[in-house]
Amino acid sequence: MRGDLVRKLAARCLSTGLAVLAFVVLALTGATDWGLALAVAALAAAAVEQRIRPGADLVAETALVAAAVLVGYSRRLDDGLDPALVATALVLLGLVLLVGPLRTAGNLEIRAANLLVRSWTPLVADQLGTALLGLLAAVALAAALVLPAVVALVASLLLGVGAGAVALDLARRRFRPATGGGAVARALRRHEPEFLLYFSAPPGSEYQVTMWLPYLERIGRPFVVLVREPEFLAPIAAATDAPVVYCPTLRAMDEALVPSLRAAFYVNHGAKNSHCIRFTQLTHVQLHHGDSDKAPSANPVSGIFDRIFVAGPAAIERYARAGVRIPAEKFVVVGRPQVESIEVRPEPVRGLAHPTVLYTPTWTGHHADADYCSLPVAEKLLRRLLERGATVILRAHPYTAQNPASARQLGRLTELLVADRARTGRQHIVGAAARELSLTECVNRSDALVSDVSGVISDYLYSGKPYAVTDMGDEGDRFVRRFPLAGAGYVLRRDMSNTDEVLTALLDTDPAAEARWATRRHYLGDFPAETYAEAFLTAARRELAPERTVAAPAGV
Repeated sequence: MRGDLVRKLAARCLSTGLAVLAFVVLALTGATDWGLALAVAALAAAAVEQRIRPGADLVAETALVAAAVLVGYSRRLDDGLDPALVATALVLLGLVLLVGPLRTAGNLEIRAANLLVRSWTPLVADQLGTALLGLLAAVALAAALVLPAVVALVASLLLGVGAGAVALDLARRRFRPATGGGAVARALRRHEPEFLLYFSAPPGSEYQVTMWLPYLERIGRPFVVLVREPEFLAPIAAATDAPVVYCPTLRAMDEALVPSLRAAFYVNHGAKNSHCIRFTQLTHVQLHHGDSDKAPSANPVSGIFDRIFVAGPAAIERYARAGVRIPAEKFVVVGRPQVESIEVRPEPVRGLAHPTVLYTPTWTGHHADADYCSLPVAEKLLRRLLERGATVILRAHPYTAQNPASARQLGRLTELLVADRARTGRQHIVGAAARELSLTECVNRSDALVSDVSGVISDYLYSGKPYAVTDMGDEGDRFVRRFPLAGAGYVLRRDMSNTDEVLTALLDTDPAAEARWATRRHYLGDFPAETYAEAFLTAARRELAPERTVAAPAGV
């Protein structure tokens, strides 16, 4: 999160600084060419800032750059007051003032992908800011080439006409909405979805949805994915053929929740989940996006859902252990369908000369009490693994790069493994190559796991292979009581003082092999391997049964 803040601040300083510098050079000096070059650089910086900060207000920067470019243009023409240049200035001023409000209005409109519907206005409104930056760059180029001012005027008018058309259509949508909803609502009624997957989360969290999409598709009923942040529309739509709808407002949700819907599935405890929970005609089902002994896995907010699908009895006990009281009838044990493709090793393999070890450090979390990240102390661990002849798959949590310190630590570990690969030829998998592999592929390629407290351990447990867990709170005996899954593995102390002892148990003797099978049933359910995912599919179809009672929608 701190890394995001640094990037945003740097982008803001760069775009603003270059805009001011371009204006000062063009308005107060005779260095017209240098000033125009700085103006183009400021526009490029503003475009970068738009990508880093999608909601950035760039009115001040674009106004400064526009004024600077027009001053430079006038100086290059050097033939007095040019009416075409004055008209260009007026059009540009209007565009600078309108682009932000139009983008905001466009972002309040419902949008869809994988649905036979045309909704061009919000998309165009969202790109008007980029179009304005391109127009200003073109005007700067026209000034540098000393083209007639009418060229800049024509280009400005073309964009102005487009912006005007967008403004009129958005006004029509707002003040004269179509009866029965807009085009997206009509298309959804034709699609007749029986359930929806509701999703709201910070950027980079789409993996929480994509892990469930194949199983939702296997339910065999039409459904829709409803997202609340625009950046998720494209990546999630690329991962499924089901319609994906972006609903920025409660009014848009009212439009998207068509009468055919019977259930809503959720994959996290996002604050905006309450916006959908209010629809009491639906059965609300929490799926989670992993099963772990982390504190968030026993979130009291789970109690607001009608059903809580859990992997095994251990998840139900986790809530009780945390003092969270939820009626037993809300829980449904469905296994963890994502593990069905994990290869199971029924017999322990001891004393491997050249094992492959999967290391999955988690991120630092939002709060100190949820920081289970082992990256600060991992170098000693990796060096010991290399001394034992291990090949390492280093697969860090997707959020790792958001913390600059964690990113640097991960970078050092990556350099260590790359250097060893060059020296020994062992094919360590790091960086982009590790992220390109699915977790299942990483599990299947490995002989053992070293992980922080996270949902990765539950998934790995299905394989029957050994694992070690890092005790980053230095809790000693209390650690296993807080995180029972660690009891079927081997616990690494924070100071890594027992690294050799743990690696011997993990890779050579494996004394916990028998205990892991009992833990596996407790955490992941006791379902046949050949039909493991059917438990989830059957439970999900049961929630879609038409005989379920239907209540009236709840008020806001």
